[in-house]
Amino acid sequence: MHVTVPTTAGQVRGCRAGEVTAFLGIPYAAPPFGPRRLRPPEPAEAWTGVRDAFAPGPSAPQPGYVPAMAGLLEEAPAPGEDCLNVNVWTPAPGRTGGGLPVMVWIHGGAFRNGAGSLPSYDGARLAADGVVCVTLNYRLGAEGFLLLPDGTANLGLLDQIAALEWVRDNIAGFGGDPDNVTVFGQSAGAISITALMTMDRARGLFRRAITQSGAGHHSHPEEIARRVTERLAALAGAEPTREGLAAVPPERLIAADSALGREIAQASDPSQWGESAGGGTTVLPVVDGTTLPQRPIDALAGGAGRDIDLLTGTTSEEFRLFLVPLGIGPRITDGILHGFLTGFGLDPGRAREVYAAARPGATPGDLLSAAMSDQAYRIPALRVAEARARHGAETFVYEFARPTPVLDGALGACHTAELGYVFGNLTHPLAGPGAPQALSDAMRQAWTSFARTGHPGGRGTTGVAPRTPGGTLPPWPAYAERRQVMRLGDGAPQLREDPGSATRQLWEGLRMPRPGGPSADPQPPATA
Repeated sequence: MHVTVPTTAGQVRGCRAGEVTAFLGIPYAAPPFGPRRLRPPEPAEAWTGVRDAFAPGPSAPQPGYVPAMAGLLEEAPAPGEDCLNVNVWTPAPGRTGGGLPVMVWIHGGAFRNGAGSLPSYDGARLAADGVVCVTLNYRLGAEGFLLLPDGTANLGLLDQIAALEWVRDNIAGFGGDPDNVTVFGQSAGAISITALMTMDRARGLFRRAITQSGAGHHSHPEEIARRVTERLAALAGAEPTREGLAAVPPERLIAADSALGREIAQASDPSQWGESAGGGTTVLPVVDGTTLPQRPIDALAGGAGRDIDLLTGTTSEEFRLFLVPLGIGPRITDGILHGFLTGFGLDPGRAREVYAAARPGATPGDLLSAAMSDQAYRIPALRVAEARARHGAETFVYEFARPTPVLDGALGACHTAELGYVFGNLTHPLAGPGAPQALSDAMRQAWTSFARTGHPGGRGTTGVAPRTPGGTLPPWPAYAERRQVMRLGDGAPQLREDPGSATRQLWEGLRMPRPGGPSADPQPPATA
């Protein structure tokens, strides 16, 4: 059955399957190539008649993942120029009055890979739970995050804002409430959302945010961003200007970006590349003073975004995704571990002792993975929650703790392991056989409850949580003095008080994050 909905650019025709109608590949902005290349997004070109929205649109140009990640991370569909598009799943297209909560997904991929149309991000199951789900593409790599000489920066973030403006202007026609929008995203998507929470141009476009495995500490200052632009242009054989870079075919820019990533990973002085030194990233959101006035965590510490509800969290063993498939773990010696811990600003002897106490029999590689999971993910998320608490802004914190059975369980509860559970798509590569449906039900209950009300479970310690087929979540208070975190893993969700307190205390007083450890050892690449 086909359903037609009007948008500001023209009518679109979606396909209904069961109780949910999908509208795929709708342009929210004009193709960012040709005369529009490396420029801020412009409105989508209008069309006449009815446009079929039966298939996803092109993804943004990207390099894809290294062979070691094949089968663990989903590759984006074919790239193309008309890559600024959204997908919408709704149980009530054309519904008038009231409107449903809207959840807008911003994908991860180290600002280099990914797409809103990956199979795991199919929003039909979330829509069946009573929300309108939207996924989007944005420009990646050099196309989206270079700082150009005229001051243009953060084009990928501006794309995300343009998509949210499209949601504001059009989502009522799909049954959604434009005044009740939750942005949710993972890794680079979560870092993007944290930046959006502090940007004037994004103000009023969303009411709530869910950040999965990404916080507000990762960005480039102008000096580092200029260095990235200049070196990438040199590797591409182009002048470091908009005109020079726009004359380079996208695939050559992508190759230059990959080459720069290898250079950064092997740099003798990692500090010259700022936060890129911690792994294979090159580009990050740029603190340019205009689109992004401050480092997001500093802006949050000053009270920015305190009017936005926030749910945030990480997986228990984030960094195992980057060490295990590449075979890096067994190559980590005590000396290398010592160097990394020192590079983080920790007392290496004390840090090794504390991490080892919680992991009897752990190898140096295991301990490095635990420390890097904290440095890059868990501690930044807690710093965001702490900063917001000082301004009276509630933040709900989770830990996803179910190990994936993939690679004989060696990955643990690694980066991206929660994605299939959030969307209810347990065919995600890391869900693996035997993925518990009850865990997905509980997580969707929490995520959609948060989108409706600003609370993922019961209020305080006495509230009653909403019921779904997956059961009832326990009361879930905000992160405050007792540092309560909801553990989501095998068995029923459990509220824990200050989990991992000993390792958390190691990082107190340190500015986060610091560049990665010794350059003599290959840096674990940030592939997702």
